Order: sequence, then C-alpha cells, then structure tokens
Amino acid sequence: MGSDLIQVGRVAGAFGVRGEVRITSFTAEPAALLEYKDLKREDGSVGLTLLSGRPAKGGVVARAREIETREQAEALRGLKLFIDRAALPEPDEDEFYVTDLIGLSVETADGAALGTVKAVQDFGAGDLLEIVPPEGGATWYLPFTREAVPEVRIAERKVVGVRPPEIE
Repeated sequence: MGSDLIQVGRVAGAFGVRGEVRITSFTAEPAALLEYKDLKREDGSVGLTLLSGRPAKGGVVARAREIETREQAEALRGLKLFIDRAALPEPDEDEFYVTDLIGLSVETADGAALGTVKAVQDFGAGDLLEIVPPEGGATWYLPFTREAVPEVRIAERKVVGVRPPEIE
C-alpha cells in the first residue's frame, strides 16, 4: 500500500552563514526529523544526512554532512526529503499515512464515482486531495476535512467525499 518512501520534509533554504539548513517538517512532531538522520531523495538516493539540529518554527534547523556553505544549503531549496516507510511504526487500525490515500477511489456516500486521488497537496491552508475525474480532464481539489471527506476506508481502497457544488 502506498510507496516504500514517505515524504517527511522539504528544504526551505539556508539558515545563517555557516551552512545550516532550514527544513520544513511534514511530521506530527517536527523534531522527529532529527531522529531519522538519513533523509533520502524521491528516487531513494541520499538526500541529507543530519548531524545535529534544533527545532525551529514549522520544522528544524540542521547541520547536514552534505552541506558546508550557505550557498550549498540555498541550492537545495525545495528538495523533498523522504524516509523508508519501514522506519515508521505501522499505523493503528483506524489510522493511515497521508501517502496511503494516493490512488484510492473517491465516491459520494451513495456510491457515485467522483474520481481518484492523484496527490495530497498543502498550499498553506491544510491538506487538499487532488482528484482526477473518472472521465479524465482537469483535476480538482477536495479539502481533507471531516466535512468534505467523512470517511476513509483504506481496506476498501476508497474515500467517501462530499461533492463540492462547483464540481457538479
């Protein structure tokens, strides 16, 4: 289910002048990034090897083996950072990782197909499910809230969504 890699952060840029890097955390507890140490790129290759760090607003400020200068840190801005799924605990029965939503079908409560989850995005106002309509065409977004997505049925590989009025 899902990928073997889970995104846990993204390089936000340099911090200070000594080669420290700011990392936006996608973990429930931002400091958890420091415990993983070996962060990978999307293709599984070495991303950053964290040597030390401290919590900062929305993430961490860290030293990484691969970065010695402010310029090197700045050059990595936007780099998505992943860990092996095996490094995470298995979610409880009624829990899941956001990455597990990708590929699930989206239906209304009465079973009408709304599409498939293509991606989970966060543009700053909370998670949005990017939905590909069943007939193809332009994707649309469904807020990942209890109101808009009242049920996630991982075992059935589907989510129940409330169709926004503008998508009718």
